[in-house]
Amino acid sequence: MTSPQFVVATAIMLFIAFCLGWFANWLVHRFSRVAADDVAQLDRMAQELHEAEETRDQAITYLQQREAELTNQLAQTEAELRAAMDGLRDARHEAEEMRARLNQKQQAG
Repeated sequence: MTSPQFVVATAIMLFIAFCLGWFANWLVHRFSRVAADDVAQLDRMAQELHEAEETRDQAITYLQQREAELTNQLAQTEAELRAAMDGLRDARHEAEEMRARLNQKQQAG
């Protein structure tokens, strides 16, 4: 191989190597690049997720407060029911005593 042929062959090989490197670089950037639309969509999704978490936390807090209120109401209602049942028991007992006294008076008199 003569000197000019060697120079031409080397130039062609270097050009091919340059083209392959440039193509590889283009492929890497093409597939690894994140589009601005994707970034904006990810930001929007992150914001919506944050808002959903805040809404969930507010709902949980509301439900806990409501549960506490209902528990207190239930306890008060049960206490009132016990008091009413005790009053009814006392009234029945008193009524039985009065009937017994009335029967005794009717039998005696």
